[in-house]
Amino acid sequence: MKYQSAADWRAETEKHVLLFGMSGLGKTHLSNILRDQGDWFHYSVDYRIGTRYMGEYIADNAKREAMKVPFLRELLLSDSIYIGSNITFENLSPVSTYLGKPGNPDLGGIEIEEFRRRQSQFRKAEIEALLDTGHFIRRAKELYGYPHFICDTGGSICEWVDPDNPDDDVMTALAKDCLIVWIEGSEAHIDELVRRFDKAPKPMSYQPEFLDRAWSEYLSKNNIEPNEVNPDDFIRWTYRQALDHRQPRYAKMAEQWGITVKAEEVYAVKTAQDFEDLIARTLEAKA
Repeated sequence: MKYQSAADWRAETEKHVLLFGMSGLGKTHLSNILRDQGDWFHYSVDYRIGTRYMGEYIADNAKREAMKVPFLRELLLSDSIYIGSNITFENLSPVSTYLGKPGNPDLGGIEIEEFRRRQSQFRKAEIEALLDTGHFIRRAKELYGYPHFICDTGGSICEWVDPDNPDDDVMTALAKDCLIVWIEGSEAHIDELVRRFDKAPKPMSYQPEFLDRAWSEYLSKNNIEPNEVNPDDFIRWTYRQALDHRQPRYAKMAEQWGITVKAEEVYAVKTAQDFEDLIARTLEAKA
């Protein structure tokens, strides 16, 4: 672990932290506070995915749809218009829209094999973006002069690493550069995430084995064919299962490589100093 004690943490003049956990529990909230109030560089893994590793896929998908419209087709073929995605830290929807939802195309779904292909693209992109962390730590310091660094990861980080393997390539690289911090949600937090997701279901990424199992079970349970699947219904049905699948993986990652803070502790953080104090208390309690 990068910082072995609260004293080590407080004495460090260049603090590097990586946050992970379920989406919606405060990773970006903390990162924004540190970026706005402290000398912290904010590295968003999801933003890096969308701009560096999946930008071309996203733009090409939008162009593919535009080519179906005669008016836009003519403009595209004559290079009269430009189509691209406007990804920001606050708006990462181009990535999730590209991932899509499997099921009936008439209901906004995509074929399951195409969905699997895009999931594979995302997996590769997220791993690459995670492994870029060390590069951005150096870049933030050398180019912009930021002494501190916060890495805000996506909720799916646990899908691509092996929590049982202390030599996992991705986690070993990340733990060398950063203090690994899991934001743990309670059952009440999870219930609230499920409630919010049910109101506005959004595409997400899945471990291939989990997706195959969930897809087969859903088809069997409902006695339907793949092209009959309601995309929103499938991802709603899958969401709680995905959270339950991820929770023990997060816990093992924190045990193996880092520390755990509670979501309610994160919500109480209002300043960069609050965050530094929270990490110091957590390290002290773990010692």
